Amino acid sequence: MIRDSIAKFFKVDSLISHLTGYIETRVELLKVEAKEEFSKGLSNVLVYLLLAFVFALVIVFISVALALMIGERIGGFGGFAVVAGFYLLVGTGLALSRDTLVKKVEKKVSAMFNKKKR
Repeated sequence: MIRDSIAKFFKVDSLISHLTGYIETRVELLKVEAKEEFSKGLSNVLVYLLLAFVFALVIVFISVALALMIGERIGGFGGFAVVAGFYLLVGTGLALSRDTLVKKVEKKVSAMFNKKKR
């Protein structure tokens, strides 16, 4: 009885209900923010994948055109061998410098994530 009157006097019951309401609202807000960040990240990934696909197609078509042009000059399928050799050199260079490339990409990605948090 005294406990109930003290609780009513200090309005602890309404304070507790407001506090639980605040916590529930805060949790819902965090869920909405997480969904928003996820959708932004997913849309960025999809756009980059689409751009990479288009860029890869452009590279393939340019490579075929270049190989055909070189093949006309040196005869046969030699143009394709020259283009393949060029890509072999580029691939070897990338493989040898992969540690440096990985570090640069890690810095770029972490900078993007840190930038979004601010």
